Amino acid sequence: MLIDTHTHLFDERFRKDLPAVLERAVAAGVERVICLGIDLESSRAAVAIANAYPLVVAAVGIQPNHAAEAQAGDWDAVVKLAESEQRVVAIGETGLDRYWDRSPFPVQEDYFQRHIQLARSLRKPFVIHCRDAEADVVKTLRAAMPSNEPGASATGLRAVMHSFSGDIGTARECLEMGLHMSFAGMVTYPTAQNLRDVAKEVPLDRLLVETDCPYLAPQPVRGKRNEPAYVAHTAVLLAQVKGVSVAEIEEHTTRNARTLFGL
Repeated sequence: MLIDTHTHLFDERFRKDLPAVLERAVAAGVERVICLGIDLESSRAAVAIANAYPLVVAAVGIQPNHAAEAQAGDWDAVVKLAESEQRVVAIGETGLDRYWDRSPFPVQEDYFQRHIQLARSLRKPFVIHCRDAEADVVKTLRAAMPSNEPGASATGLRAVMHSFSGDIGTARECLEMGLHMSFAGMVTYPTAQNLRDVAKEVPLDRLLVETDCPYLAPQPVRGKRNEPAYVAHTAVLLAQVKGVSVAEIEEHTTRNARTLFGL
């Protein structure tokens, strides 16, 4: 069995055939799918999908590229969803992004901090988006380490770097802070040897898989709309990279996801 830890099933591309998409996921061995919001509207949609389909659970948040678009009251509404909806298992996606630069960086940083604090207050994990902002993300996470708080125990952060695309140095720093590392279809691309080198070093007990659908379809189906069933292709590639069986990848990544997200 597999758990697709990052999807955007609210996307318009799934509007006409979501039930069939989820049926294919089950047929491919996917036992749970996490649908993450990127703003208030999509967070509400993620919760609605999770309430309609037992296979799906939700995460709510305002993604950094949408932070500048947030209206007065949007954040409070996201907080209410996180607090009141039983199907919400995580906070996010959140993080920092210098590639698209759609939101002023101080605004992104403010929202990143809000998500971290909300996750901590609700004892839920948070999901991190990072693009061309690795040093900034690591700096923020180091400041958020529980061990930096007076009287806190030296425990790590309950979080995941989603669709990881950074270098080995960033990966090591994140692992040191207790984070999980999730890989999407990019790791299967012929040009992504550097990412496969990183995946090889990630311990099996910190590894997760995802599709980030409808984006980043893995190499065997590249060019198609991505969907949860295709997470199996990424699992096969990771098994090859790490020199273990596909069953072992399935066992570890599923156990890790259940533990991290309380599934």
